[in-house]
Amino acid sequence: MSWVEVSRAELGLAVLYLNKAEARDKICRAIQYGSKFLSNGEPGTAQNVDKSTSVARKVFRLFKFINGLHALISPNAPRTPLPLILLGKSKTALLSTFLFLDQIVWLGRTGIYKNKERTELIGRISLFCWLGASVCTTLVEIGELGRLSASMKKLEKELKNTNKYKNEQYRSKLQKSNERSVDLIKAAMDIVVAVGFLQLAPKKVTPRVIGAFGFATSLISCYQLLPSPQKAKTT
Repeated sequence: MSWVEVSRAELGLAVLYLNKAEARDKICRAIQYGSKFLSNGEPGTAQNVDKSTSVARKVFRLFKFINGLHALISPNAPRTPLPLILLGKSKTALLSTFLFLDQIVWLGRTGIYKNKERTELIGRISLFCWLGASVCTTLVEIGELGRLSASMKKLEKELKNTNKYKNEQYRSKLQKSNERSVDLIKAAMDIVVAVGFLQLAPKKVTPRVIGAFGFATSLISCYQLLPSPQKAKTT
């Protein structure tokens, strides 16, 4: 393969990636939290970048709450325990509420909606919704990891005399387990970020801590949105 073909394939991946509004939002999120980490809440260029990027990101989330409403009324995966179903629906409902209220906050920040006190109140309520959604996500991932672990142990017993890593079903479950572990870490870190924004533990969760955790979760999200090379090749 020539360098031209390699470059073309890499550019194809970049085009696929940047065509996603979600990917552009997460890149902006990384810039926002990286700036917050650098500024540590102190006035200056980094804080200006943090604030302006925060407002700009809200445009990418316009009407995104509709995705949550669709997921809320969609059927659940078969054989999913009722507690996990309820937690999953609660997460979706809270996240949709956060995204909806966040649009009102954007209207307030841009000056379209004039009531500043109500904008701040709505912003705080939306953050509590995000905190609740992150807690629900953490519990769902813990539950799903427990289910996956049990099914993998059962499969390991069946594949006792063979190489389990050559079994397609086992590899698939292992991949899902790894993905859910990353989602669990990301959700747990988002809880810290939400606690920081709500100032529930201001002495421990400082702007620099918020920036560090938010930047880390942004990088995880950016990685998860990367298209596969096969998809780029097909395109």
